[in-house]
Amino acid sequence: VQLQAFGGGLVQAGGSLRLSCAGSGSIFSINTMGWYRQAPGKLRELVATINSGDRTNYDDSVKGRFTISRDNAKNTVYLQMNSLKPEDTAVYYCNRNPAYTSWGTPFWPWGPGTQVTVSS
Repeated sequence: VQLQAFGGGLVQAGGSLRLSCAGSGSIFSINTMGWYRQAPGKLRELVATINSGDRTNYDDSVKGRFTISRDNAKNTVYLQMNSLKPEDTAVYYCNRNPAYTSWGTPFWPWGPGTQVTVSS
């Protein structure tokens, strides 16, 4: 499976962006998908997940502001980000969840991600 995230950009605090992640492969739709982000000098963190039944879960830092959704027919996962804050600045990635095997290797390769920069 190859994943490509896009839709990032520069936005002022309080603004909105919609990220998209297109995946190849027929197994995309049966997996729980997640949006992750990595800020400079920090570890990559999971911010939102959506399972095959469209059940969603969010990190407390984005709850009420971000919405994850998916379109299995298009092998695409979305992240609608509203009320953006400077601390949301990061490179955003999508991948399955969990992303790593018990040996610490990724199930699917990480794509290049998309940069989101929120100015104050």
